[in-house]
Amino acid sequence: MENTIVLIGLGQLGRVFAGGLLRAGHTVVPVNRCDDMNRVAARWPQPALALVAVAEADLHPVLEALPAVWKDRVGLLQNELLPRDWELHAIVRPTVIAVWFEKKKGIDAKPLLPSPVHGPQAPLLIQALTSIDLPARVVEDAEQMLWELVRKNLYILTTNLAGLQVGGTVGDLWDRHRPLAEAVARDVLDLQEALTGRRFDRVALMQGMLEAFAADPQHACAGRTAAARLERALKQADAFGLTVPTLRQIRSRTSKA
Repeated sequence: MENTIVLIGLGQLGRVFAGGLLRAGHTVVPVNRCDDMNRVAARWPQPALALVAVAEADLHPVLEALPAVWKDRVGLLQNELLPRDWELHAIVRPTVIAVWFEKKKGIDAKPLLPSPVHGPQAPLLIQALTSIDLPARVVEDAEQMLWELVRKNLYILTTNLAGLQVGGTVGDLWDRHRPLAEAVARDVLDLQEALTGRRFDRVALMQGMLEAFAADPQHACAGRTAAARLERALKQADAFGLTVPTLRQIRSRTSKA
């Protein structure tokens, strides 16, 4: 079954990966929300990869229900992803990708940066993405991949949460509201360090975020999940006793709007 990929979740991103995997010559076994994963696993117990392409809010319920025979062949692609998410479910060495392309309904996937991939099946995912003209690259070192995940989280959370207050594009955010963007980024990095138990080179991470800003300055800041991201971030901050003053100010201001 080395050519079979189980794909859990067929939303916008899931369909992109399905298309790439099929074009690269793989057999894709889709798993929808209402499907019994254990029944699927009984038929395909040893796929090359069990790629979990559900939204962030659905990740933990899916990993909790994941059949044991798939746990040594998991792939993950969610935003806000960190090692604690898979370690909680006794997943030891997943294949992880930080997705740097945007896919919206009715619009082709648009790359911002090459998507970094780490783990046993990194070459497989890179082959799938490059087959549909989406750039990707292997990251060999787990620590470097952690940095890449934090960089993506910094980008997503800073733009979404600041965007709740000022709207607009990432170019506008940096050109017209830089103090707000920097203050949100500081809070986000406080949270990322608490969630990982690590200290990061904040200057390098900010530069990495700005590289993504420059790749698509017209990218809208606040998507439809921004408010949920803010609530999730504040819940995590409360759990660690973090002040995150700018995030709390944003919630106060937006809740009164």
